[in-house]
Amino acid sequence: MQFAFTAEQEMIRDAAREFVAGHGTSARLRAVMETQAGYDTDAWHELGRELGWVGLMLPEEAGGSGSGMVELAILQEEMGRRLLATPFLATAGMTVPIILECAGAAQTSRLLTGLAAGEMIAAAALTGDSGLPGEAAIAVDFTPSGRGGGRLNGHASFVVHGHVADVLLVAANTVQPEGGISVLVVPRSASGVHVTRLTTMDLTRPYARVEFHDVELSAEALLGSMGKADAPLANGLRIAEIALAAEQLGGAAGVLEMTTEYVRQRVQFGRPIGSFQAVKHRLADMLVMVEAARSAVYYAACTVDEYRAGAADAKALAEAAALVKSYCSDAFFNCASNAIQLHGGIGFTWDHDAQLYFKRARASATLLGSSTYHRRRIAELIGLDAETIGGER
Repeated sequence: MQFAFTAEQEMIRDAAREFVAGHGTSARLRAVMETQAGYDTDAWHELGRELGWVGLMLPEEAGGSGSGMVELAILQEEMGRRLLATPFLATAGMTVPIILECAGAAQTSRLLTGLAAGEMIAAAALTGDSGLPGEAAIAVDFTPSGRGGGRLNGHASFVVHGHVADVLLVAANTVQPEGGISVLVVPRSASGVHVTRLTTMDLTRPYARVEFHDVELSAEALLGSMGKADAPLANGLRIAEIALAAEQLGGAAGVLEMTTEYVRQRVQFGRPIGSFQAVKHRLADMLVMVEAARSAVYYAACTVDEYRAGAADAKALAEAAALVKSYCSDAFFNCASNAIQLHGGIGFTWDHDAQLYFKRARASATLLGSSTYHRRRIAELIGLDAETIGGER
């Protein structure tokens, strides 16, 4: 199959590249890292309210543009290229796909209109302290009441931009007799919700821990059917993993560009270090990883669009997500590691952006599951038993 962007997709990429070049400077990123909010409010308002990119994948009836995953992947790649500090991944890349999978038509229109207009920030509270995606790691319990609502108790960790979210999308274990997984929409300001911003290695992307203490919810907070969100949540997570992988691709491409420019300028022994064979080999390896990651990302994005159109099933979506997340996690981390080495001593310092890419690569490699976790998922999907797979989860 030969893949090429359409004219409209090329326009989206050009617009995104221009926008990110203006808002994703090193000085601006470092200034944002020092703020309590931890994101560029001006860039967020412009890309949400003026450009409408948050609603790119949303149906037109919900105020979106009705585009597909390929278009979203283009935006994620360009934002990752400059480590753009906005809640775009948390809102458009993680929360929106899960809402689209779990909610009914009426709920979708009601919930997503504000997101499409860029008026709200949403964050996904999906996992406990292990950080793994999926129902086994959920550490929140939902106890139904007789009126269709219920109470939330428990906690969620590693909630991306959770400390500034207007609404939280919460995955919870439904207390018996119903059982199963329920997905609920909870205002961050609700009584009993306590949010703590976490201090992590990656200062370019804030994480939070959210605790729920007898949070009373009405029936309107429940997405879809009570205790029946297992499969929709899993499919939404797969799409979120692909969105994150697209951002990792952008990060790998960005750090390759930065390193290539540096080795052209850095002179040692009377010649640019980029002319040395050992340096050329490392750059060639980085280029191969970036191009392979790009092929994987847009294959997976096309699989999402086929899945949403009914031309691919949930297993194909799961295979594509596991493949692309495992590969892009390794590609970004390896490219960032090579960049540190090729920059020499300066690459380790706080003053150089190479260490920002390295920290983002390390953090995003574990967000929504590590490469080891996803390779294990691939093995399970193709029918290998647990004894054959072995290894760390």
